[in-house]
Amino acid sequence: MDPLGPEVRSELARFGPQAGMADLVERWPAVVGEAIARNAWPARIARDGTLHVNTADSVWAFELGQRAAEIAVRLEVPGARFAPGPLPEASPERPPDVVEATPEEVERARAIASRIDDEKLRESVEKAVSLSLARGRSDRPI
Repeated sequence: MDPLGPEVRSELARFGPQAGMADLVERWPAVVGEAIARNAWPARIARDGTLHVNTADSVWAFELGQRAAEIAVRLEVPGARFAPGPLPEASPERPPDVVEATPEEVERARAIASRIDDEKLRESVEKAVSLSLARGRSDRPI
């Protein structure tokens, strides 16, 4: 089976500068960096090849506008313009790993919190310490 990528790109080339949008979007985070990619995203390519980029707000639009020439060179487009506009939804964060304390960690936490007189506070501290010990375990997978 042959990859379809070259044929698809060839067919899309019939649509002018906008045909390069998929490649540009794919390269965007690597070219501009993660912080900018979270706050600015390519919206369209104009007929003259100028890249129009939506930003999170006018502050980002102004700041990136000051770097428009540099960004355009790095993206290999004739120019770049920035304006506030809708951004794609952020990908959901990976849920935190559920960590269970071992009996030894629970016992150590109990010993650490044993001098606390208030029962509810002591229980809260025990739980926090035991989970902290569990999270700090070196045998946890990354």
